[in-house]
Amino acid sequence: MRKEIGCVLLLLLFLLCGCSGKNNSGEYVLYYMNIDGTKILPADYEAEGEDGENTEALALEFLAALKEEPESSKMRRTIPDAVEVLGVKRGDYMLTVDFNGDYYEMGASEEVLVRAAVVRTLTQLEGISFVAFTVESEPLLYPDGMPVGSMSADSFVENPGNQINSSLRTTLTLYFASADGSSLVKETRDVHYSSNISLEKLVMEQLIEGPKTAGLQAAVPNGTRLVTVSAVDGICYVNLDENFRSQNSEISEAVVLYSIVDSLAELPEVDKVQISINGDTKGKLRFTYDLSAMYEPDYSYIQPEEE
Repeated sequence: MRKEIGCVLLLLLFLLCGCSGKNNSGEYVLYYMNIDGTKILPADYEAEGEDGENTEALALEFLAALKEEPESSKMRRTIPDAVEVLGVKRGDYMLTVDFNGDYYEMGASEEVLVRAAVVRTLTQLEGISFVAFTVESEPLLYPDGMPVGSMSADSFVENPGNQINSSLRTTLTLYFASADGSSLVKETRDVHYSSNISLEKLVMEQLIEGPKTAGLQAAVPNGTRLVTVSAVDGICYVNLDENFRSQNSEISEAVVLYSIVDSLAELPEVDKVQISINGDTKGKLRFTYDLSAMYEPDYSYIQPEEE
């Protein structure tokens, strides 16, 4: 219930902010990546074509613009250079965009942000409520082989922004490894942080920093660097550097995984977590857990709290 209420509030905030759709001056809004590649940002755009005359041509114009570097120094292109748009096709209330095979070479966190940016951009077009992706004319698939299907602008919910450089305070529930590495122990801590940092990033930074409770140990290896983290549509994508592979063999693989998953899932906007290493989701966490999978929290590894 807590997660459902949080998602509804976030969605209402997004809609009230008017972050999609045509503005009063007749210009459109295109969505680009921020420099860190952790979220998408809007930029005003005046189209060369006219809406309603040739939707497919206008969609191609938008997509071509998303492959170019934007004017703002705070943004970068949305569609990577190697990813090509092979064509677009209009149906009833829907637009299908076909990409080349290099689409699947994107990291998980980058890919979902590209999807969000493209869908929010194209659903501004008159009569277009949904967008579907294909790759080499085949439906786009999730890592588990399931089709992504059609998407609307409401398919992606982002954290509403706060004022820059404001100081915030929150209480985090984190899970660290027990002394013998066989289970997880809950630690609650109050944290002051800058509003420029997302809660997902804050949780990961605290996990990497390690526990403050005596007798516990960090499940995330010492020296691990957080490359990127983003949460879109209920899924948190965590991209760690190569040092994450240097795991303490005395800490079980499940404890390493669910230290991250269970801690992030305490946030109302996170339902599942996917971990990548330098953007790569091939291989396993260590021996058992596939990086390509999206994991829901599992609280069976947590030690019961003492009375």
